Amino acid sequence: MGVVEDLLQARETFERGDWLTAFEAWSDVDRQALDPDDLQRLATAAVLLGRDDACVDALQRAFHAHADAGELAAAVRCAFWLSMVFATNENAALAAGWTSRADRLLEEIDGDVVERGYIRFLHMFQHIAAQDWAAAFQHAADVTAHGRRFGEADLLALGLAAQGRLTLYSGHIQEGLALFDEAMVGVAAGEVSPVIAGNVYCVMIEGCQEVSDLGRAASWTAALTRWCRAQPALVAFTGQCAVHRGQIMRLRGAFSDAVEEFDRAVRRYRASPARGPIGLASSEKGDALRLLGDLAGAEASYEVAFDHGYEPQPGLALLWLMTGRRDAALGAARRLLAETEGPVARSRMLPGVAEVLLGCDAVEEARPVAVELEQVAADFGCPGLQAAAAYVSGCVDLEAGDPAGALPYLRKSAALWRQQDAPYEAARVRVQIGRALAVLGDDVSSSAELAAARRIFVELETLPAIAEVDRLTSTADPPGGLTVREAEVLRLVASGQSNAQIAAQLVLSEKTVARHLSNIFTKLDVGSRTAAAAYAFEHQLA
Repeated sequence: MGVVEDLLQARETFERGDWLTAFEAWSDVDRQALDPDDLQRLATAAVLLGRDDACVDALQRAFHAHADAGELAAAVRCAFWLSMVFATNENAALAAGWTSRADRLLEEIDGDVVERGYIRFLHMFQHIAAQDWAAAFQHAADVTAHGRRFGEADLLALGLAAQGRLTLYSGHIQEGLALFDEAMVGVAAGEVSPVIAGNVYCVMIEGCQEVSDLGRAASWTAALTRWCRAQPALVAFTGQCAVHRGQIMRLRGAFSDAVEEFDRAVRRYRASPARGPIGLASSEKGDALRLLGDLAGAEASYEVAFDHGYEPQPGLALLWLMTGRRDAALGAARRLLAETEGPVARSRMLPGVAEVLLGCDAVEEARPVAVELEQVAADFGCPGLQAAAAYVSGCVDLEAGDPAGALPYLRKSAALWRQQDAPYEAARVRVQIGRALAVLGDDVSSSAELAAARRIFVELETLPAIAEVDRLTSTADPPGGLTVREAEVLRLVASGQSNAQIAAQLVLSEKTVARHLSNIFTKLDVGSRTAAAAYAFEHQLA
C-alpha cells in the first residue's frame, strides 16, 4: 500500500474510532511525510492506546511544524497536550516546561483566542498544587467562559468538570454536582473528543465517590464502562474504569469481584508510566479483603498503597482494630481527626474514624464525630453519606446506653442503604438494630434481625461479619465439649479457611490454631477437616 493509501486508511479508521488500525497505518508512513494535522491525530490514537512515547514524538513534531509555519495558536494547542501528557505521567518538570512555552507563544498572539482557555486550564493545576483554591476556581471559571464564548465543546467540558470538582471541595455539593451534570451533556451527546471525554468521566466519578453520591457514581461508571468497551483496543482510562467498577461492585456486595477489578486496575497502571494511581487501587483492594476476612491480604495491599504514596486510612486503622492493635488504631483515628481538612476529605474519613473510636470504647470521643458527620451529610444532601451518618449516630447512642434513642437513626440508615442497593451496609445496620432490640427486651425481634443479617453476610462471604453475629447469638455452650474458641476455629474451618487465614482473623499464631484443631478432632472423634466441617454444619455451627 502506498503513502497516500496509508494516510487515507489512517484518517478513515481514526474517524470511526478504530484507534489501533489508524495508529498502525500512520506508523507505516515516514513521520516526515505526515502533515501537522495527521501528527496530532496520530498523537490522539497513540495516547488512547497507551503508546505515550509515540504520542509525545508526534506532538513535538506537530508543534515544531506549526511554529515554523507561524501557526502560533496551533502550536499552543500542541504545547497544551504535551503538558497534559507529561503531567499525567508524573513528569512535573516537563509539564511545566511546555506550559511555559505555551505562555511565551501566547504573548505573541493578539486578541482573545480559544487557546488562552486551554492554557488557563494548565495554570489552574499550578494553583491547586499551591493550594490557592480561590485562584484555581477563578481559572476553572475562565476555562468554562472561554469554552462557551468560542463554542468549544472540549474546553467547556473541561471547565465545567473542573469547576464542579472545586465547588465540591468548597462544600457547595449540589452546585458542584449540577456543574458535573452540565459537563456530562456534551460527553453524552458525543460532542467531546475521546481523550477529553475520558478525563471528564473520571473527574466526575471520583468527585461523586468523594461525596458519597453513589447513585451518580454508579450511573456514570456504567456509562464509562460502555464507552471503554465500545473501543476494544483502548488502554487509556481502562485502569481508572476498573477502579470505579470495583468501587461499585464493593457497594453492591460483590467483594471478590471487586478485588479482581482492583487487581486488573493495578496491572494496567503498572504497564503505564503513571504509577501513582496504584496506591488508590491497592487501598481499595485492601478494604475489600478486610471485609472478606483476608486480613493478611488486606495488610499486604495497604503496604503497596503506602509504597506508592497513598495513605490507606481509615481502612488500615480498622484492620489494626480487628487484629487487636487498639492503641495503634486509636492513635491513627485521633491523628486523622486532627489533621484532615476540608468538608469533602472529612466526610470520607469520619465514618471509619467513628467506628475505630467506638471499637476502642471511646464513646464520648465518638459523639462529636457523629454530630459533625450528621451536619456534613445534611449540607451535602447525598443519601450515601446520610446513611453513614445515621449509622454512626445510632451506634454512638447504643454504646452510650440509649438503645431507644439509637433505633430511629439505625432504621433511617437501613432504609437509605437499601435504597442505594448496598446489602452489606444494610446488613451491618440490622446487626445494630438487633443489639438495640435485645437490650430493650424484644428478644424475638432481635433474633430475627440478626438472623436476617447473617444470611446476607453468608451470601456475601464476609467472614468477620458472620463471626460477629455468631458471637452475639452464641448463648449456649458449644456442642461436643468444645470451648468457645474451639467452636470459633471450627466455624472458620467449615467456611473453608486455611490455618493461616484463621490465625490472622482470630489474632492467633498458626501453631495455636493447629493445637485447637487437634483438640477439635479429638473431642469430635473425627480425622479430617472435611469431617469436622460436616459436624459443624450438622450442629449449626457454620
